[in-house]
Amino acid sequence: MTGDAPILRTAQLTVRFGGLTALNQVSLAVPPGEIRGIIGPNGAGKSTLFNCLTGVLKPASGRIVFRGEDITGLPPYAISRKAIARSYQITNILPGATVLENVRIAAQSRHHNWSLLRHYRAYTDVLDRARAVLADVGLAGKEDELAANLSHGEQRNLEIGIALATEPKLLCLDEPTAGMSVAETHGTVELVRRIARNLTILIVEHDMEVVMGLAHVITVLNYGEVLAEGTPAVIQANPRVQEVYLKT
Repeated sequence: MTGDAPILRTAQLTVRFGGLTALNQVSLAVPPGEIRGIIGPNGAGKSTLFNCLTGVLKPASGRIVFRGEDITGLPPYAISRKAIARSYQITNILPGATVLENVRIAAQSRHHNWSLLRHYRAYTDVLDRARAVLADVGLAGKEDELAANLSHGEQRNLEIGIALATEPKLLCLDEPTAGMSVAETHGTVELVRRIARNLTILIVEHDMEVVMGLAHVITVLNYGEVLAEGTPAVIQANPRVQEVYLKT
């Protein structure tokens, strides 16, 4: 982490679905290189926040500033080109394609002027990038496997690889350890730590052990509002957070 200006800032971000306010004036400031945990009960607004940041939803009001540029309301493809990527709570892979193809397609999407008429070297560069990403996520030996044949944990890590292949500066991870065994969860935690050396990461995660172990700072949402924010130790000791979320 550094003392630089925030890489991501939201100012009074508000989203409404009819009469329901899903996000209510949410303001965040995330410095570059930080792992920011986003936690809260079901319906707190966590997925809505991610949907706003990645262009799936347009806010009713407020601003999103990324790397000094206002990106509020841009569509998902434009957000991706600004170097924001996301993994989804429900695995979002191409099951009938190979592991390498899944990542290659994502890597190719970063080359906006892609053309079949370009030199073969461009294709080689994309394949090199894809293979490097697979090595990063522990799938180097599985590139010719169909994605459908991977274990659940491997599929989740492939999805992180697909996101990494787009060369993001900000990676939004939505429940990356959902449905994993203890061993798979441990492996994914180590993977997130490893890739975080070159990234800023937002992570929505229900597993408190995971989020407390990974996050530098945690933002707690409740009914669409920021309930608390601080280091894992501060959040664990916060009586309001304990009341609404940490204690069942």
